[in-house]
Amino acid sequence: MTDTFTMLVGSIAAVSLLVGGIGILAIMLIAIRERTREIGLRLAVGASRRDIRTQFVLEAAMLGTGGGIAGILLGLLAAAVLDTATGWAIRVSLSSVVLAFGFSFVVGTFFGAYPAQRASRLDPIEALRSE
Repeated sequence: MTDTFTMLVGSIAAVSLLVGGIGILAIMLIAIRERTREIGLRLAVGASRRDIRTQFVLEAAMLGTGGGIAGILLGLLAAAVLDTATGWAIRVSLSSVVLAFGFSFVVGTFFGAYPAQRASRLDPIEALRSE
């Protein structure tokens, strides 16, 4: 029964990470579309494509990390409420918190790589013309 419950929770976490990653992907694509002129200006004044790519990958990693921190805090709060309400002995291990934080960083970075690559390939002249 414990293994079944562990698989259920793991499956829910995997779906949540996928949905969160797709959300980060969408947010980053929208950010690039809204900041096309800024990207074009930075490229025109000498920023390298690597600089643009690094900027957007770091932004996506920060989104993932922020979501991970919020999820960890909500999980700890839910564990405390369940412990108090039901009397169950709920323990949250440090390794699971570190693993959750690491996964959120990796998901943010992975799903931010495509928008960052797309931003770095913008033509500066076309980007400056856009509205």
